[in-house]
Parts: sequence; C-alpha cells; structure tokens
Amino acid sequence: MYILIGGGGQVGLYLTKGLIEQGHEVLLLEKEGRRVKQLQEELGTSVVQGDACEARTLENVGCERANLVICQLAKARFKVPRTIARVNNPRYDDLFVQLGIDVTVSPTRTILHMIEAEIPHRAVVPLMTLTRAGLQFVEVTVPDDSPNAYKALRSLDLPPTVNLALIVRGDENITPTGETEIVPDDRVFALVTDEGEAALRAALLPETA
Repeated sequence: MYILIGGGGQVGLYLTKGLIEQGHEVLLLEKEGRRVKQLQEELGTSVVQGDACEARTLENVGCERANLVICQLAKARFKVPRTIARVNNPRYDDLFVQLGIDVTVSPTRTILHMIEAEIPHRAVVPLMTLTRAGLQFVEVTVPDDSPNAYKALRSLDLPPTVNLALIVRGDENITPTGETEIVPDDRVFALVTDEGEAALRAALLPETA
C-alpha cells in the first residue's frame, strides 16, 4: 500500500517508521529544509521536501495512488478513496467531515479515552470513531452491579444499532452469540451508533454509571 504522510513532526516520524516496518511504501512530506535533512538521516528516501497542502506537490508525489493524506485536496482533486486526518481539537470533527475526511484521529480524545479506560466499570470507552459513517467502536466493562449480569445476550433485546464484535473474559476471547451469557468483568467490544451506545450503556451499566 502506498501511503502519503504530511508533516514531519514526532507523530509523522513515528507513524512513517511504523508503517515502513509493516511493509508499506511510505512517503513523508515535510516543508522545512532543516527538518527534512534530519528525517532523511533516519528514513532515507522515504522523506521529501514539500508542502502537503499544495496541489502541485501532491500531484508530483503521486497522490492519486495514496491512501493516507492530511488535506482536502486529496479527496476533492485526486479522488483518493479514503482519507485519515489527525485532529488536535475534537470540536473540529464535523468540519473535517464536511471536507470529506473519512476517519479522524484525535490525540486529545485518545488521552481522554485512556483516562476513561482506567475508571473501572463506569464508562463506555470509545476506541475508534468512523466519522462519516456515524459509528464508534467502543469497549465497556461489565460491572458487578450490571442490571443484566448472568443473562444471555438474547434477553438484552439490543437494537440493530448495536453490533457486538467480541467479549474478552480473562484470557478468553469469545465471539458473542444470542446464547452467550454476560458476566461481571467481561470486556464487551461493539460497533455502535449514538443511539446504540445509549442502548448498550442502559443494558450493561447501572443507572448511576
């Protein structure tokens, strides 16, 4: 897979290194000359000087075959099928949707989710947001006082907006079925809409959660 990354900061550097290690063809664009030289010492020809916000630059580096870019030009001009953007302020998610971005990644939100994950049994923790699809991949840990502990999933009568993907019980990974029983300390992973998240919360967490 050919992947374009705009910006040679620490995030861009580590992302580039990680994707190269996974076997992808990656090109990192950085507009500041001194930083380009530093990056090239570590990443070699995977780094070129250029502004990822300029259409000519994107055209020159083959944006039409790239899968990861940081600007609307990739979507609007080069018809890239899927774009992923880093958004420092989660409030701008809606704006990025309007610009045609498919998935947003927010370091701020990630830190918040990590904190939420350390609060036992009292949160539905979002793991990933599929912005344009209006979906979230979430995790919820079943507390001891769950209203549906020790009941089969079928009896929860969850709406179609909740798609249960996995239950982790200790060291065991369980593919959920209607007959799967929910027990305290289960970690439930699901793909949900906002409505689905509310339903999942109501089914697995006490009213005070």
